[in-house]
Amino acid sequence: MKNDDKNIHDFDFNLICDYFSSTERQGPGSTAATLDALHKIEPISPSSTIVDLGCGTGASTLLLAEQCNCKVMGIDLFEQFLVKLRHKAAAKGIAIDTLVCSMDNLPFAPASIDVIWCEGAIYNIGIERGLSLWHHLLKDGGYVVFSDATWLTNSLPREVANFWEEAYPAMGNLEQNLALIKSLGYEVIDHFTLDSKCWTDNFYKPQHKAQVEFLARHPNNPTAQELVANQQREADIYNKYGSLYGYVFYIVRKQ
Repeated sequence: MKNDDKNIHDFDFNLICDYFSSTERQGPGSTAATLDALHKIEPISPSSTIVDLGCGTGASTLLLAEQCNCKVMGIDLFEQFLVKLRHKAAAKGIAIDTLVCSMDNLPFAPASIDVIWCEGAIYNIGIERGLSLWHHLLKDGGYVVFSDATWLTNSLPREVANFWEEAYPAMGNLEQNLALIKSLGYEVIDHFTLDSKCWTDNFYKPQHKAQVEFLARHPNNPTAQELVANQQREADIYNKYGSLYGYVFYIVRKQ
């Protein structure tokens, strides 16, 4: 990777929100994957609380609220995403609480949460920091269910290794992540890798239209053009090396 290449965090947050708020998902995933992960935890009771961290515009939040008869809260750092979530929830007649908040500074009492859900967003603070910070917020036997980019091999071509070293330097392999989870006081209930369509069909393809509309909203804006080029580059890397890494869903329980 050239020194002038950027990862997504280097761009203006307003542009990032404008770009990704027009897509259904802000990261790889699927309805089937979310339901698969949900079915691996014990049944949710009406008195339970599920907190969806880094929820974006709420693809998983809405599904959790539809499936679980309990309190569901969507939390994101960006109000623009939560506005979209509230509009979609209202259209579906779903009751969801929202909160603008950083996932590393949550305003909850100890042992007050049954399930912390975090699809594709824990990378913002890293698995180790996230699981460490959230541990005391969970009730005994409470769950953290999260997906994160994970190396599926130790043999990496330089091009893909350099790309992700720039984009997500803390990205670990499956064995490292499982060992880390256990060392932080969690039992690994299950884990599974998202299929390639979660990336190609559900994340990258919808961006084609979003990119055209985004550039039309920001004509002659070099930063907007660079953001689009960055996302196109990421899609190209996945198309070429997607068998070497993927999003892994981890279903873990506080011991």
